[in-house]
Amino acid sequence: MAEIIDGKAVAAKITEEIKQKVQTLTKKPTLAVILVGSDAASEIYVKNKEKKAKEIGFNSKTYRLDENTSENELRDLIISLNEDENVSGILLQLPLPKHLNGKDFIELIDPKKDVDGFHPINMGKLLTNSSPNAVSCTPKGVMRLLEEYNISLEGKLAVVIGRSNMVGKPLSVLLGQKNATVICAHSKTKDLEKITSQADIILSATGKSGLIKKNFVKSGAVVIDIGISRDKDGKISGDVDFSDIEPIASYITPVPGGVGPMTIAMLMENTLELYLKNAKL
Repeated sequence: MAEIIDGKAVAAKITEEIKQKVQTLTKKPTLAVILVGSDAASEIYVKNKEKKAKEIGFNSKTYRLDENTSENELRDLIISLNEDENVSGILLQLPLPKHLNGKDFIELIDPKKDVDGFHPINMGKLLTNSSPNAVSCTPKGVMRLLEEYNISLEGKLAVVIGRSNMVGKPLSVLLGQKNATVICAHSKTKDLEKITSQADIILSATGKSGLIKKNFVKSGAVVIDIGISRDKDGKISGDVDFSDIEPIASYITPVPGGVGPMTIAMLMENTLELYLKNAKL
């Protein structure tokens, strides 16, 4: 029977540590969040981030823009936040409405305020092991969970399923930096089951409910479920068939309560770190 990796508990511990540090500061970090449009999932995520930021003691500013916001309006807002010395971190909630190119606006954010770690400069620094200003929150959260549970990566075969710029690619780099042997699988990968069944660690980030079943996992493997999806009734599920795999894995993350809380905790940690690096104290 697998040990359940409790992301909620680890995130709470990290959040409390950040809160204690913030209480020692004479000036508080400010997190600016931009939400364009009325995507329901994005609205929930933003509210959760707002709540956590205020709980920790950050100044939290949310800019809710209309669905039809123009490129120039969004560009002007980002530039103004880049120039505002009181803003420690900027988060542009994705996805954007179809008429706005998310990539263009991520690149417009000052890399020193890029709290999500998505800017090409920060991604490039991560790739070259050159101290990025911030590391993408979900991959960073996964690595902290593995560290918290003393799960060794050196020499292990890790299979990452998903190659997004937000999760799969940076996670593969971070695992490699800890001396894991990494395979990055994706929707075009042939014989996925054959590959994952050899893995010591499976990390799935596809958003396809129940993709990873018992026959995909060897006995004793570590299974990290990063995917999240909702059925027509609103029930949340992950990529992993939890009840099927829990009896044979050594460690497993639940959904919800696994990686999700860590993403927000790492966002808060990134905000504090950017503030400490860049603020005129």
